Amino acid sequence: MTVHILKPGMLSSLQDRGRYGHQHLGVSPSGAMDERAHRLAHLLAGNTPEQDLASLEMTVQGPSLRFDEPALFVLTGADLDATLDGQPVAALRPTLARAGQTLSLQAAKPGHGARAYLAVHGGFQVEPILGSQSTHMRVGLGGFEGRALKKGDQIALARPLPKDETVLSRLQAELDELRIYLPAALALSPRERLRVILDQADLFTDESLVLFQSQHYRISPASERMGYRLEGQPLRRTSSEELLSAPTCFGTIQVPNDGQPIVLMADRQTTGGYARIAQVASVDLAQIAQRVPGQSLGFEVVTVEQAQALAARQEQAFTRLNESLESLRQALKRCLA
Repeated sequence: MTVHILKPGMLSSLQDRGRYGHQHLGVSPSGAMDERAHRLAHLLAGNTPEQDLASLEMTVQGPSLRFDEPALFVLTGADLDATLDGQPVAALRPTLARAGQTLSLQAAKPGHGARAYLAVHGGFQVEPILGSQSTHMRVGLGGFEGRALKKGDQIALARPLPKDETVLSRLQAELDELRIYLPAALALSPRERLRVILDQADLFTDESLVLFQSQHYRISPASERMGYRLEGQPLRRTSSEELLSAPTCFGTIQVPNDGQPIVLMADRQTTGGYARIAQVASVDLAQIAQRVPGQSLGFEVVTVEQAQALAARQEQAFTRLNESLESLRQALKRCLA
């Protein structure tokens, strides 16, 4: 009833949508860097949105793993050139793995994302901590022993499929007939400029506000799950007075004293005292999560109302996709019965 990690990849960890409700205690939410891809993977694996099970987040260089039991899995996000026993695996499609088969993932193709997600039907057997299965590696909390996966790890499947080949063949036939239509709002169309809402704009000079919206930043090598450091012409504040620490969010853009912005990511600190020039709109968080150091990005200012409309459109698309996958869930229910 386990998945064996044969090769761990560069950085592979279990992540769900995050550990919320504890920031006042100093506990960072953590969670999937590309929540959109994580949610897609679970819907396409026949899981319901209410479950919020962990997926395996894989970064830049994918792992190799062996299924000891039959399982239905889905890959989303970056293209890691996946194969199952040497046969190509299509992304965004439910794939049936038999006991003993090996799933191998390679390095991300340039320009095709940085993080991929593997979801299995029923999820992994991982004990939630503070209501979440997410791994926060900096503090060793949650996921699989609070850390990234390593060679030899064995992760149990919560609901392995039956071993009966007749049942599996029938399920495979239904999967072959399954038609999946992905709403456009859920696709990750690369954007040169991320949409942001200005925050403490009054703390910055007029020239810096123009510069923030016009220049392109290079993502620094010193970028990871806690934050992405950006390199460009420095932004200047109107005064150098110290600021009180304030709560932070996924996508908060802080500007330290050197004038180089930092975009806070999934493993961010819960509060910060740097000036906050803007907040990345939630629909564009996946855009930066799928970029790697050395790539560039810019920013485009939108209103709160525009950002909310974009988020609502994405949620409506997730609802439509969920409703369209009822036939998949029914096929899996029959198989498990």
